[in-house]
Amino acid sequence: MFGFLKRYSIKIPDFISIFYCEKREIIFIKRPLSQKLIKLKIKLNINQKKNLIIVTDHSFRYLSTRSRKKIKSLQGITRYLIKKAVYEVSTKVYKKLRFVGVGYKSFYVKAGALELVNLKLGYSHDIFLKSPKGIVINSHKANILFILGTRVDEVAKITSLIRNCKLPEPYKGKGILYENETIKLKEGKKV
Repeated sequence: MFGFLKRYSIKIPDFISIFYCEKREIIFIKRPLSQKLIKLKIKLNINQKKNLIIVTDHSFRYLSTRSRKKIKSLQGITRYLIKKAVYEVSTKVYKKLRFVGVGYKSFYVKAGALELVNLKLGYSHDIFLKSPKGIVINSHKANILFILGTRVDEVAKITSLIRNCKLPEPYKGKGILYENETIKLKEGKKV
């Protein structure tokens, strides 16, 4: 029984508030600056004294025998979603991109009410990118770009969108790279 508690339990920090409504099948994770709401399929036990959430193997609805076999995967998914939400509420997520190549630059542009990022990537035209709500894109240096946000998946999506504008090529290593990414260069043709 103790292994079950350890495997499907989540420790909650003191500065995060948890509201669980079994009737509506939701859990609300809150901090003064951000909050998350998760729709659940499995019941939870919350221990207020130890700041612990335990994902049970009891469903809100009647499950067929076929669905009961998937209860362990539902427990794991629910645990992962709650842990991810606690992480997103408690920290800011960031990614850093490097522009490698002659003339590859990024600039912050403010045009009226719009805040845009101008990407110069060696094309005949510039690429302008508007940051979505909740995402902050900073360009302190011309060849380094920071993407900040509270949601891991949104930050990763925007980062990959920017990176796909100029993927690193394997012969010279030019393009947009992640912070610690290194490109193993291929050898060119020999004459």
